[in-house]
Amino acid sequence: MPLDLTIDERVADLNDRYRNHGATSVLEHALSDPMVGEIALVSSFGAESVVLLHLISVMDPKTPVIFLDTEMLFPETLTYQSELADKLGLKDVRRVLPDRAEIFAKDNENLLHQSDPDACCDLRKTRPLDRALEPFDAWISGRKRFQGGTRANLEFFEPGTTAPRVKVNPLAHWGREDIQDYMINNRLPRHPLVAQGYPSIGCLPCTSKVETGEDPRAGRWRGHEKTECGIHLGPKGLIRTAL
Repeated sequence: MPLDLTIDERVADLNDRYRNHGATSVLEHALSDPMVGEIALVSSFGAESVVLLHLISVMDPKTPVIFLDTEMLFPETLTYQSELADKLGLKDVRRVLPDRAEIFAKDNENLLHQSDPDACCDLRKTRPLDRALEPFDAWISGRKRFQGGTRANLEFFEPGTTAPRVKVNPLAHWGREDIQDYMINNRLPRHPLVAQGYPSIGCLPCTSKVETGEDPRAGRWRGHEKTECGIHLGPKGLIRTAL
């Protein structure tokens, strides 16, 4: 990997070269481009995760897949994760847990999400992900522009938020119909909670059903201004808490 370039220079170069490519091409090149380096897929095994997981299983099933188990996920998500990884033949799924000492010190009763959901996400997702990504130069995300908010102007490549690491968004330009068509055409198994009214699935205490006509992410942190868990936010987004 070119070590004489800054992260912004690397991201600019990648976006210039792949700007007119499609999702599959971007992902395929990201797995081998020296400007990207060592890469992993970060997956929640949520409502739409199966698309990228399937693409990775076809291109290179040995690609590391980081699964953040916050220890507050739906039981259905844990079952789906295990069954899907086996069905797709993924060879290197890494289940990442929060640090035990940090949980004991900050959220021993598992109630932090009620008083400070940002701090809870930082403790159970952002910090564990930072540790899991230490061996890697880049990671793959399933974010898409149609999800709105901070994602509306998403590029295929962007700088990481906490380290000089490239973040790759192969599905940035896909619409909701593209996701659904891909699942149907490839006969991919759905997360069981989607059929129960959960189009976006996170931790159990902070995810609720979505009513007809609501934004698909309306059920995430309902009643709070919070819209992201923190792993995708830059310095002006989620403020980390001190341990």
